[in-house]
Amino acid sequence: QVQLVQSGGGLVQTGDSLRLSCAASGLTFSGYAMAWFRQAPGKGREFVARIPSSADRTDYASSVAARFTVSRDNAKNTVYLQMNSLKPEDTAVYYCVTLPDLNYWGQGTQVTVSS
Repeated sequence: QVQLVQSGGGLVQTGDSLRLSCAASGLTFSGYAMAWFRQAPGKGREFVARIPSSADRTDYASSVAARFTVSRDNAKNTVYLQMNSLKPEDTAVYYCVTLPDLNYWGQGTQVTVSS
């Protein structure tokens, strides 16, 4: 079956960096665009970043552009989210997901940024 297994995350301080990973199995990873979403406490799930299967471009939410970088390694069936200059408002559970139908989701990874 399809699995998206996330790793990374944790508790950091303002200005720190973290890298999230999302390893896929059970699907042809190179054929899927991928995205990261996040959900903060008491809020809905929001788009963070996306990368097509070819990795020839990337898109970001305005709140994270210039601080976050999405990348992928199709040979390792893995998508990454490098998060720099973290802020308390970045605190959320982060999810990777396949595009375009949002059919497959990772289990979620908690990121907590203390002030």
